[in-house]
Amino acid sequence: MLSAVIALCVPALGGGPVIEKKGLTIEGARQVMSAATAHAASVRASGSIAIVDESGTLLCFERLDGTFAAGAKVSIGKARTSAIFKKPTRDFEKTIADGRTAMVALDDFTPLQGGIPIFVDGQVVGAIGVSGAASAQQDEEIAMAGAAAVTKATASATGN
Repeated sequence: MLSAVIALCVPALGGGPVIEKKGLTIEGARQVMSAATAHAASVRASGSIAIVDESGTLLCFERLDGTFAAGAKVSIGKARTSAIFKKPTRDFEKTIADGRTAMVALDDFTPLQGGIPIFVDGQVVGAIGVSGAASAQQDEEIAMAGAAAVTKATASATGN
């Protein structure tokens, strides 16, 4: 039993006490916002748009004209939930709708469609949340357009 415990504590080959992580910069957050607001304008949508870093901390926020006030808090919650769980919030909405209602007991958790993680080189560097467009699907489409901006910019910068 002791050898099994020791084996769990020994780092893997090439591992060490520190990992290298990528992070979303304020410039990256602005690129995400620009792409999201441009997409919202192209489909004549309103909404609140929030961009957070990988820990769920707010980096950038905009409330477009014509958006209901509560959308602000909801968009931030969607972005935060997507970032810290590293998945789209639609997955949580579906899980709860499929019967796993205990998930609603989690603190600071917004399981509503419209939160999308932002990935760079397989790592979540942040997330975007949108609330207040014409539908949950449109919230998600705007968020996806924003998230794609950083992915595309990173691929262009690295030549991929």
